[in-house]
Amino acid sequence: MCSTSAADKLKADKDTPQALKDFGLRISKLLGLDEQQSVQILQCYLQEDYRATRNTLKAVLQDERQSQALLLKIADYYYEERLCVLRCVLHLLTYFQDERHPYSAEYSNCVSKLEKDLVSTYRQQFESLSKSEAPTWETHGNLMTERQVSHWFVQCLKEQALLLEILFLYYAYFEMPPNELSTFTRLFKEQGFGQRQTNRHLVDKSMDVLVERIGYFSSLILVEGMDIDFLHKCALEDRTEQHQFYDQQDICKMLLTFGDISHHGPVLLAWVLLRHTLRPEEVSSVIRRLGHTTLQLGVFQYLTNMLQALGSTGNNCTASTARMCIYGLMSFVITSFEEDTLGSQQHLINAACEVLAAPSLAELFWESPNMGLGVILDSAVGVFPYKTGPLLQLLTALLSDKSTAKKVYTFLDKMSFYTEAYKHKPNDVISREDGTLWRRQTPKLLYPLGVGQTNLRMPQGCFGLVCEGKQLSVGEQGFLVRWEYSYSSWTLFTCEIEMLLHVVSTADVLAHCERVKPILDLVHKIISTDWTVSDCLLPLTSRIYMLLQRLTSVINPPVDVITSCVNCLIALAARQPGKVWSSLHHTGFLPFAATPLTNMAQTISAEGMKAGNYGNLLVLIEQPRGEYSVTIAFLRLVTTLVKGQLGSTQSRGLIPCVLLVLKEMLPTYHKWRYNTYGVRERIGCLILELVHAILNLNQDGDAPSLQSLCIYSLANTEAGQAVVNIMGVGVDTINMVLAAQPSSGGSEGPGQVLIQTVKLAFSVTNNVIRLKPQSDTASPLEQALTQHGGHSNNLIAVLAKYIYHKHDPALPRLAIQLLKRLATVAPMSVYACLGSDAAAIRDAFLTRLQSRTEDMRIKVTILEFLTVAVETQPGLIELFLNLETKDGSDGAKEFSLGEWSCLSVVLELLDSKQQGKYWCPPLLHRAALAFLHALWQDRRDSALSVLRTKEKFWENLTTPLFGNLPPPSETTEVCVLKEVGVLDPCLKAALESFSSKRRYEFWSDYVRDLVCVACDGEEEGLRSLSESQMLISAWRTLLILSTSHSEVMHLKDDSVRQKLFMDVLEGTKAALLMSQSVFCLRLGSMMVTLLLILLKQWKSVLVSAPALLPPLSLMLESVLHAEQQLTDRTKAKLLSALILALQNQGLNGQSITQLPQLLLCVCEMVQDEALALIDSTRHTIQRGDVQEDSMETDSPHFQKDQQDSVCVLALHLSKELCRADEDGEQWLQVVRKLPVLPSVLSALELSLRSKQNLYFTEAALHLLLTLARTPQGAAAVAGAGVIQSICLPLLSVYEGPSNGATQAFVRKSQDAPSWPGVYRLSLSLMESLLKTVRYNFINEALDFVGVHQERILQCLNAVRTVQSLACLDEADHTVGFLLQLSNFCKEWQFHLPQLLRDVQVNLCYLCQTCTYLLHSKKMLHHYLQAKNGEGLPPGPHPQRVIQPASKELVEGEREEAESKALQAVQCSLLKILSKTLATLQHFTPDCCQILLDQSMDLAEYRTLFVLSFTTPAFDSDVAPSFGTLMATINVALSMLGEIEKRKEPVAVSEDTQALKSLLMFSMENCFYVLISQAVRCLKDPSVLPRDKQRLKQELSSELVSFSWTEARVSASRVTTLRRLQEKSCSCHIPRTKPLLNQKKHQKHLTRGQEKKNWTVAQCSTVLFSD
Repeated sequence: MCSTSAADKLKADKDTPQALKDFGLRISKLLGLDEQQSVQILQCYLQEDYRATRNTLKAVLQDERQSQALLLKIADYYYEERLCVLRCVLHLLTYFQDERHPYSAEYSNCVSKLEKDLVSTYRQQFESLSKSEAPTWETHGNLMTERQVSHWFVQCLKEQALLLEILFLYYAYFEMPPNELSTFTRLFKEQGFGQRQTNRHLVDKSMDVLVERIGYFSSLILVEGMDIDFLHKCALEDRTEQHQFYDQQDICKMLLTFGDISHHGPVLLAWVLLRHTLRPEEVSSVIRRLGHTTLQLGVFQYLTNMLQALGSTGNNCTASTARMCIYGLMSFVITSFEEDTLGSQQHLINAACEVLAAPSLAELFWESPNMGLGVILDSAVGVFPYKTGPLLQLLTALLSDKSTAKKVYTFLDKMSFYTEAYKHKPNDVISREDGTLWRRQTPKLLYPLGVGQTNLRMPQGCFGLVCEGKQLSVGEQGFLVRWEYSYSSWTLFTCEIEMLLHVVSTADVLAHCERVKPILDLVHKIISTDWTVSDCLLPLTSRIYMLLQRLTSVINPPVDVITSCVNCLIALAARQPGKVWSSLHHTGFLPFAATPLTNMAQTISAEGMKAGNYGNLLVLIEQPRGEYSVTIAFLRLVTTLVKGQLGSTQSRGLIPCVLLVLKEMLPTYHKWRYNTYGVRERIGCLILELVHAILNLNQDGDAPSLQSLCIYSLANTEAGQAVVNIMGVGVDTINMVLAAQPSSGGSEGPGQVLIQTVKLAFSVTNNVIRLKPQSDTASPLEQALTQHGGHSNNLIAVLAKYIYHKHDPALPRLAIQLLKRLATVAPMSVYACLGSDAAAIRDAFLTRLQSRTEDMRIKVTILEFLTVAVETQPGLIELFLNLETKDGSDGAKEFSLGEWSCLSVVLELLDSKQQGKYWCPPLLHRAALAFLHALWQDRRDSALSVLRTKEKFWENLTTPLFGNLPPPSETTEVCVLKEVGVLDPCLKAALESFSSKRRYEFWSDYVRDLVCVACDGEEEGLRSLSESQMLISAWRTLLILSTSHSEVMHLKDDSVRQKLFMDVLEGTKAALLMSQSVFCLRLGSMMVTLLLILLKQWKSVLVSAPALLPPLSLMLESVLHAEQQLTDRTKAKLLSALILALQNQGLNGQSITQLPQLLLCVCEMVQDEALALIDSTRHTIQRGDVQEDSMETDSPHFQKDQQDSVCVLALHLSKELCRADEDGEQWLQVVRKLPVLPSVLSALELSLRSKQNLYFTEAALHLLLTLARTPQGAAAVAGAGVIQSICLPLLSVYEGPSNGATQAFVRKSQDAPSWPGVYRLSLSLMESLLKTVRYNFINEALDFVGVHQERILQCLNAVRTVQSLACLDEADHTVGFLLQLSNFCKEWQFHLPQLLRDVQVNLCYLCQTCTYLLHSKKMLHHYLQAKNGEGLPPGPHPQRVIQPASKELVEGEREEAESKALQAVQCSLLKILSKTLATLQHFTPDCCQILLDQSMDLAEYRTLFVLSFTTPAFDSDVAPSFGTLMATINVALSMLGEIEKRKEPVAVSEDTQALKSLLMFSMENCFYVLISQAVRCLKDPSVLPRDKQRLKQELSSELVSFSWTEARVSASRVTTLRRLQEKSCSCHIPRTKPLLNQKKHQKHLTRGQEKKNWTVAQCSTVLFSD
């Protein structure tokens, strides 16, 4: 109440604004509080529940209408806070003795402090509430309307109920003194157990529940105060005088006046029991009258209703305690009094069943089943099975866990009595004279069932006792006989179901349904409790399907029995979903499809769908009646089947059921008729639970599937709008429903069901948006989400306002998650959708984010939402950043944090002093870091500039990197560092400290150990899998960053680098060798990627590292045994790593032992991949052009031929291993074991024919080319049929697809993968095989040149027209092959004489073309510029913008590029020329032979050059002549001279030396051809003497000129050598072959030792060489 002192203190308070003081006075008057309390309440409201910004508060206070609304909201807040305080005390009393609760010790301490004054304070508060006068507008102002008075009275009743509930729980733990009992009895009597309120005229129908609740707790407090349990104990131990109420008489006087209301019943019952036990000798008419009054009040019906109203015992301590209290009362009552004197047996059983709902009481009952409530059980057994309901109802209640389930099963399995009713004495029994004992003379079948069916047979001679005092049903006359007959009740239950199946269409069906329903309820409860009993109940459960089919087919189906049947199937489906579905599918109960479902359009249209018996029952029975028990059971059954992960076929069978729910139930269920409050909300919750379960299934790829059906329906039909309407309920509606609930907590009220429904709607919508296929057009669901909600409000704003909900933290969290999803995928501005509420909602977000007592998951979700908003919602993130700007001293803008900036909260979370506190767990810290990372990625310069200026920002950010954190979950994301641009000095210092303090080594060891532990399965109980993966990914990012920015990251020490690499190698090995789980394989893939990058970047460091080949080989072997889909990328990375390791380290002595096994492993992989490639290529060919537009982009064959595919990389690794195996012995062994070459050649042939798999083809040819370098390898390749696989299929490489015309020569780079490159590789392979195998391959070589003669001749002619590097490269390969083939001229002449002549002619023309182009550099330059358009190949695009250079610099760079291109072409032409001349040497007579052998047949050698000495021309009409050869020599001498004139370093480069050697080789061959052709002309009689004479003259003069030129070149060489000696330099001729290694030395020694004793004759059989 208002007080003068409080008003004076408020006036003296200078910290409170005057506006708040004035408004506090208005609150004081409305609520009847003093002024200080009112201002405090106002301040708390503004901080916690005010839904606007503080800037708007001033306007609200000045506006009368808005201020009145604010007053009413503050009143609601005040009332709710009062209730919350009481609920806190109730929570303390609930858990302070629960040892399982984590804070039980703290709660116990609080209770001990409250214990002293709790009872007196709360009793006085209750008394004052019950007697307080209702407020009026005269006393409390104009706002105290009738509605507000009613609201005040409801609050008064709620507080009274809560106070009594607290007192009841208190006295459940602490003893009530007798005087307290008297006080409470007097108080409750005056108050009429809640019905004599001072303001009872205000009670309306809606408040009856609260009034009843007050009466219930009043009654329970008095019963608990009498301490019946202690009374029972005293009676058993015969020390009743020790009871505290032994001599109490004053209470008795008050209780004599009880009896006019039902709440008196339990109190009178307890008091009668108390007096009867303590003073049995004083039992008088008064006690009897009280007992009679108790029964007249219907005490046992009252107890049943009371316990039902208090709710179930799931998480409700009050309900459990009440049941414990009533259990003690009823047990002692039934023990103390005759059952017949307690009224109706059914009322006793109903009350007992409600009491036994507490699990602990069922176990307590079975400890002494013959005492207390066991008397009721014996009574129920006495009339079984004449009446099955009472016994089964009790036993169903006694099922609480597996132990009680087994006791119930055994109890029913061994029954000893069979009670039966007779209207007359049957003829087949005899009885005593008094008629009390009967004896059966003949056996009897107890059920009229057919032969072969389950039945019970009562044998002859059974005795039956006629039960005296037991009456039949009302209106019946006869006998009730209990036969001594042992049987199993489970067999009897089977017979009962069989009987119902027989009479299902008769008038007796209702009577039998009454007997069968308790049986089905018991079966459902016992299977749900203990599944192991289900096998024994198979005769019962197997008949449920037939029962369900027949009952749902009758005209007026028994709905309750059908519900019980479906409930039984739910319990069975939880363990055996497939079996239940198979049996249920044939009953016709569920909806079904008459035609097979093939596509989504047919499915959505419901064409051919039948509703089944359930659908008919819903429409014809349940909807008209307004009762939906079968529908609830149906939804639970379908959900259970979905969660059971049925097979794809069975899941498709559920599509009609789900479609019925989505089309007929979800859009319209809220419009149905309902008789019971809360059923509609329950049905909506069950529907969404079903949809949620479907969306969480793993998509099996079948179309249409359950998941795709749900996604399509929710995204495009009315079902989605129904879900949107549920989400649009809003936080205010939920708060209203919660406020209307009478109970103080629990999870069963309508408010809790509504919250659960909205949460499911959030999750369902989130999953639909996540799983929906991408589309350019927005679906109706997305349009509804981004436009309007269910109540014409913007749904985005409705979702955001769920942040104001405080009851269930999961609700705002799921709402924010949905907002995050929408902000990511929906094309809309969240900031614009929030409108004028944006700032207020931001304040609410930040208030919950910075609260230390807030649920941690909400705070993490808020930060995740803001992280997404950084990129997708620029307006919203600016609102949350709340940066204030001002002009700096230099004119630039300076930014600072506003009052409501999220950065302030984030910086506080980053503070190193906050780490480890309960309000800043690692998960929240990481979310804050992720938000900062997003700011860096999005380049929010204004926010970054503010962050950089904060003191210790970088120190706090990097603090976790310097700590030794034991569990992996306490690590953070170091990947934030990778986005930093210009480094701040603080960050530089932190990075330097990170290196100097050896944190690289620490984290390397930590991550290595973490990978080992994670893959070893030792942290399964943690949330460590995702945490570990996140840390490893961050460490990987940091190392990758360090490889490219080693200076910045201070990672320059080679020993540290090597250590880090070896740790990565160890971690990768652990991930790929320890386990084959999906997590380990993914982790291994991450580590292999890092390993590969480090191998590439740190080559120089790793040369001296330990051998890498053995561990990499083991990892590859392990990965090969895992599932292919999970390891393809990992295999590829491992193969690349092995290739790099071989190129970097080679085969050293340590790893050479790994070569055979590794080679075998890789060859097996090559073979498998080649076979798979064959299959996929054939599949592609079969598809042809028909399915070019197919959507099968995920088919495996599309992934086989990639540059980094497993197949291609395996071939490259095989090539590297082949190079490492110098003598080829290991390869030869593998080829003998595995048919790897035939597999590769088969795939190669198919690829060439179809012109597919370019990368594979090139890799395979490279491998074959490497194999062909050794005689054994070449023989193996030739023997495997390489010519058959390559020769003819190679035609498709350069021939067009339609007419077979040869394709033009391309001008692309010769290094790029191309089909012309494949042809060039094939030429090189033929050349190598012919060079190595020689005569054994000559026939295949001639076949090859015969097949491809047109391409060969065209290539030789093309050099004149196309001077691209690719064309020259092909000419080089072609001439090289012809060079090897020219060694077998006679065989060539015999098989292909015309081709030989054509080749000779074209080679001569080629020699002339090369000579002309080499001689005329300007002409060649012109051709390169104008005709071919080819310059220096373009380099990579620059990474940053370069300032424009001067015109002279650009011209200089262009000239340099053109000069390089010209030199490259010249070098190629010179190579072609040298090989051409070497080939022509084999087509001209041997010089010695033609000079010495006078009988030589000149007809064997054709004249290659005409007798002319003109300068060679570029025109093809001018035939090659002797002048061509002389010009070639002059060009070579000229180029030699140019080389000598160059001002090069003293040490001659390898390129220059190679060029000199090439020129000398060309001149030597040219001289040889010139002399040989000249001598042939001189000896040829067909040449005129005049021409011979001219030939001699020209040659003599030219040769003299050549000798002088050669002398000058030689002198220059001598001069060069002399100058080198003067500079103390030396030179040498490079070796032409490798030196002997240790292995070769050993072979030579072994051979020498074996042959050292050979005779001269043996040695003469061997041709020795040097």
